[in-house]
Amino acid sequence: MAKILLEMKNITKTFPGVKALDNVNLQVEEGEIHALVGENGAGKSTLMNVLSGIYPYGTYDGNIIYNGEICKFNTIKDSEEKGIVIIHQELALIPYMTIGENMYLGNERGSSLSINWNETYGEADKYLKIVGLEESSRTLIKDIGVGKQQLVEIAKALAKNAKLLILDEPTASLNEDDSQALLELLLKFKKQGMTSIIISHKLNEISYVADKITVIRDGSTIETLDKKKDDFSEQRIIQGMVGREMTDRFPKRPDVKIGDVSMEVKPGDKVVFSKYGGTEIKYQGEEYTIMRQDDILAVVE
Repeated sequence: MAKILLEMKNITKTFPGVKALDNVNLQVEEGEIHALVGENGAGKSTLMNVLSGIYPYGTYDGNIIYNGEICKFNTIKDSEEKGIVIIHQELALIPYMTIGENMYLGNERGSSLSINWNETYGEADKYLKIVGLEESSRTLIKDIGVGKQQLVEIAKALAKNAKLLILDEPTASLNEDDSQALLELLLKFKKQGMTSIIISHKLNEISYVADKITVIRDGSTIETLDKKKDDFSEQRIIQGMVGREMTDRFPKRPDVKIGDVSMEVKPGDKVVFSKYGGTEIKYQGEEYTIMRQDDILAVVE
């Protein structure tokens, strides 16, 4: 049986007039990828802020047991010293500092009087290679895209000797390719023994990468699904999130009035739309498309 790395017992967190978490329980096994899902405001990020010390001990009720030890984190530094590192949805990187400077900000290499820049950039380059980034750690953050910035955050976590990596909506601002690369990186870390907790609304990604899913609804733990024995479909996850079976996820609109045909695109046709200051968007029709009055046309690359 796998070792329980993290146990959060009866966690209750109250803000003025609002009970954000109500006796939430969570168990995470060592070496697994554990997903937290729930609607907006369900309490997922609040729970992780409790775990990471952002909400310090004494501001909530319940116990955090990590690696067999009851933990009372007062700051995020306390949790990082135990190997618990959280990466928030809003990336905490400074654009006009280098990758290496960002990675070791607050955790500088060297003495109290001077920073050892050779050690800083040398170590940073090592962790960048682990996450698959070819950029030099001397590159400014502003000169790399959001997908690579997310990888810098993960490299930063590795530099803190992360044993439990928490990712809050890591793919929210990423394109499909960058999202897939990040998920594959998490699976690679899993093979190396790292434990991860991921919060995401992208249920297809959760189904792909997670070993277990804990559903939180209205500040309470509803259930934990295990990929080895439970239904991991999006329909089943949504049912847990909203508390009912979703028989009509995309309801029909029977009273919609459709106007006369105003444009048709047939296979082989090429249409050029010139709008918004002369910007041209070209579309090579592959399917028979009908445009009627008041229709909205989306053109994607």
